[in-house]
Amino acid sequence: MGTKLASLNKIIALAAFGYLVIFVTGIFANFFVLERMVVPNDATSTFNNILENTLRFRTGILSFVIMVVFDVVLTWALFLIFEPVNRNLSLLSAIFRLVNTAIFGVALFTLFNVLHLTSGAEYLNAFEPLQLHLRVLFAIENFNYIWLIGLLFFGIHLSVLGYLILKSEFVPNFIGILLMIASVGYVIDSVAHFMLANYDDFKVIFSMIVLIPGIVGELSFTLWLLIRSLKTKTQLS
Repeated sequence: MGTKLASLNKIIALAAFGYLVIFVTGIFANFFVLERMVVPNDATSTFNNILENTLRFRTGILSFVIMVVFDVVLTWALFLIFEPVNRNLSLLSAIFRLVNTAIFGVALFTLFNVLHLTSGAEYLNAFEPLQLHLRVLFAIENFNYIWLIGLLFFGIHLSVLGYLILKSEFVPNFIGILLMIASVGYVIDSVAHFMLANYDDFKVIFSMIVLIPGIVGELSFTLWLLIRSLKTKTQLS
């Protein structure tokens, strides 16, 4: 029994660490790199921002790569944690998260394309400046749209994970409820991006629907995982 508890504690600790790494790398790459460099509908400013901050842009891509690696690790850990609750649903949750991770991995190739366009002499000399700038902005927009497709699957993953949490009897129910609300938000937001020509008019509203329950729910879950792993470690000592 002690060995099994110790093994579970390691898995819970790994899941908590995975979440923390994903939060740090994702927030840095998205909000402190892309959001600060990409100027909507301004290809030239975007191109110049990346050209002048190439190292930071590369660091952002590396952060996304690390995020993808730990997303796979987290997926495996969550499957093991919730397998005793319902193996089939835990597997389904893992599959949807892995699909999201794979799609995001594909999206990352567009950012590598941006690197080539902004640092390769052959590209700088082969295109007219405005044409090159537009290609860079187009690649970044492709990254965002491919990521949105992945978030549809991520939303479904959160709904299944939230249900598993509600059925688990060892994770607080409010976390599961928040994740299920966030899952609906992710799906609605992704669909709205593709369907609404005036999406930008409602961007703030959609962002709040996704971010508030999503961040609060996943951060709460991360904290619970950390506290649970520390408590279990104390019990074993």
